[in-house]
Amino acid sequence: MSSLSSNGYDQAKAAPLPPWPEASLTAMSEPALIEAAKARVDQAWQRCREVYPALPPPKVWFDLKGASAGQAHLGRGGLRFNPVLLSENRAAFFDQVIPHEMAHWLVFHLQDGPRLKPHGREWQAVMRDLFGLSPDVTHRFDIKRAQRAPYRYACACREHAFTAKRHALACGGRHYRCRQCAQTLVYSGCETPENPV
Repeated sequence: MSSLSSNGYDQAKAAPLPPWPEASLTAMSEPALIEAAKARVDQAWQRCREVYPALPPPKVWFDLKGASAGQAHLGRGGLRFNPVLLSENRAAFFDQVIPHEMAHWLVFHLQDGPRLKPHGREWQAVMRDLFGLSPDVTHRFDIKRAQRAPYRYACACREHAFTAKRHALACGGRHYRCRQCAQTLVYSGCETPENPV
């Protein structure tokens, strides 16, 4: 299947998934939100089965960390979501992120799917023609709480926050320069956690 129209899908039906009541999302506890997100994944999967009935259901995990909101993890056989970003961006997750990852899941299972570009025209067609959404590749969520950057580096003009990964690269010999003053950044210590566990 190279396109949705070849499967007889009526593009006039392409509409976003029904909106999840925002007041309901806002009031949900974290465990209830996880269950609601799983239900939304099921809705998106059912929508995909309208054009590809053999599509297997994905497993769902809420173990993703860092700046990524979601990930179609084809090797593990499912979808991963960032629980911090889900909690902070509930409506956007239900409206955009879950359909985005389900579009990846569908495209991967198409003929030649593993060889297709992750955000290529097939994925874009699924986003537009099946989910009725703009095929946006990235989100614009505030990631401060999701991607901790406790390692402090300094230059002549200011302090910079590094993630553990970037700090490890710096410790391994990689050099970073400030975009403002062009000085090499120097390690100045680690911040103390606000809420020690």
